[in-house]
Amino acid sequence: MARKEKQQSDTPKEPGRFRQVGQVFNAARKVDPTIPWWMLLAFLAVVLVGVAIGLAVGHWVYALVLSIPLGLLAAMVVLSRKAERAAYRSLEGQPGAAGAALSGLRRGWYYDQQPVALDGARGTRPDDMSGAAFVFRAVGRPGVVLIGEGTAARRSKLLTQERKKVERVAPGVPVTLLVVGDGEDQLPARKLSSKMTRMKPVLTKEEAAAVNKRLKALGGMRPPIPAGMDPMRARVDRKAMRGR
Repeated sequence: MARKEKQQSDTPKEPGRFRQVGQVFNAARKVDPTIPWWMLLAFLAVVLVGVAIGLAVGHWVYALVLSIPLGLLAAMVVLSRKAERAAYRSLEGQPGAAGAALSGLRRGWYYDQQPVALDGARGTRPDDMSGAAFVFRAVGRPGVVLIGEGTAARRSKLLTQERKKVERVAPGVPVTLLVVGDGEDQLPARKLSSKMTRMKPVLTKEEAAAVNKRLKALGGMRPPIPAGMDPMRARVDRKAMRGR
């Protein structure tokens, strides 16, 4: 019993809600210093509108009391949106940005934040990934999506190889190729999830799950690199592998 209690006491506790909000705020402010001002503006706008309505109906005190929590809620919404944009901005140009951007996908997608193919890495540190190419894979009702990232020659080679693997294991399933980057005909990391969410579904949920199982049966590489960079350390756990 004593040993069990000691193990429980040694288990690190997750930060509370307010501490999590503080961590997100501090991290996002480093990328976008204007966030506190936008939050303040949202809060004041809601409170002023509420008080104005209260004055019009003759109950401004009640309106003030009601508008303060609504103003705080508006400030939190602004923080959430701004923090998300700041996180994506930090990912731009970083190796593995596509894998991290996949966390923005809605339920129904199966994906892994580690690449299924990698070429050109010189080591395990982020600096060693300069010039490397990655391919990430996601499976959903629109079919299989292969996302390439990195230098053009290596990226094209990896995408072609992975497409052939998918077509061999899941013939007839649509395969879409996307490239994350800042060049022509490329998607910025911040737009990847929205682009994939808008894709037309062609498979049922059961068919998408079956295709994912087939591809998982192929196995895959597990390169010793960070699993999807998250410079903001804003925890966005969407339990991707469960295809929620």
